[in-house]
Formats: sequence, C-alpha cells, structure tokens
Amino acid sequence: MEAHQSPEKTPDGHFVVIGGRRWRATDPSIPEEIAARLRRHLMSARRAVRSATTAGDAKTEKAARARVQQAKVALGERGTPWWDQPEDERRRRWEEGLAALDSQEQS
Repeated sequence: MEAHQSPEKTPDGHFVVIGGRRWRATDPSIPEEIAARLRRHLMSARRAVRSATTAGDAKTEKAARARVQQAKVALGERGTPWWDQPEDERRRRWEEGLAALDSQEQS
C-alpha cells in the first residue's frame, strides 16, 4: 500500500486490512475535521510514549499510553464497536474524548 492510498476495508466496512491483519476502522460518522484532530492527539500521544520509553520515565509513559487509549476509543477503534452503538452514543463518545484530550493538552 502506498502512503497516499486508503487501506483495504472489509466488505462490512468495520475493519481495515493492513499487511494481512485486520484492524478496527475509525467510526465513519465522525466528521473529518474532528477525526483529524483526534488523529493529531493520537500521534502526539504515541510520540510521547516513545520519548518516555526512551527516557525510562514510567510515570510519563503510563500517562501517554492513557492518552493513546483515549484517542483510540474516541475514534471508535477501541472499546464498544461503533457499529453496535446508537448514533447519539457514538457522537457522545467522540465529543467527550476530544474534549478530554483538548483539556489535557492545555494543562
């Protein structure tokens, strides 16, 4: 797969296939602008995990991993499958996740 191509999806759209492995797809009901902000939080948190791991800082690593989890849940990639949630619950999941991640960034 080239960098500019979207990954292959399963016929039901619930998963993407990368390197022959299935991964839960991002909730398609999330507006693109919001999904992009959540992905920025996710990438920032992943960089923080790498930095903390390299530095041997277990406390910072744990906090960064919690941020990764928050972003993945908000995107619908972890937690209750988005296709099993009613629309209002899906919206609440990403709105609350984004608000929490935004507030952590400002602290």
